[in-house]
Amino acid sequence: MQGTCPNHWKMLSPTVTEFYPDEPPRFEERFRGAHVLQRDENGLEKCVACFLCSAACPSNCIYIEAAENTDTMRISGGERYARVYNIDYNRCIFCGYCVEACPTDAITHGHGFELASYNTSTLVKRKEDMLAPIPPGPKPSMVTACGEVAKPQPV
Repeated sequence: MQGTCPNHWKMLSPTVTEFYPDEPPRFEERFRGAHVLQRDENGLEKCVACFLCSAACPSNCIYIEAAENTDTMRISGGERYARVYNIDYNRCIFCGYCVEACPTDAITHGHGFELASYNTSTLVKRKEDMLAPIPPGPKPSMVTACGEVAKPQPV
């Protein structure tokens, strides 16, 4: 009898209706949606291409190619950055191991959930699709190949 009591309690509670297309859905804080590649407070990418997320992934859906940061062009705060960062959502099981393995908290689960597609090639998300927007505020100056300091462009 103890096993059926929670079921009966749930049956007697009022139903909750969400008007999804008209109102945005409400998610719990720990909801695992589409991945987001985070930036630091200066607008640089947090990913340092350490490959730990790719190694931790049980479905082998993360593909990374690393490149070196130079003095003239900084993409991330570390020595390397992810030149290519792809996640194949055809294979991803949203387990969160990649998020747990990342030492710089570069990859997180966002609240994006509309990932369905009739074409499987659109389910391979590239780095540009997953990057968080540049935070507002002063942007860091970039040094061009000519040695000139480039002013950040207004958005």
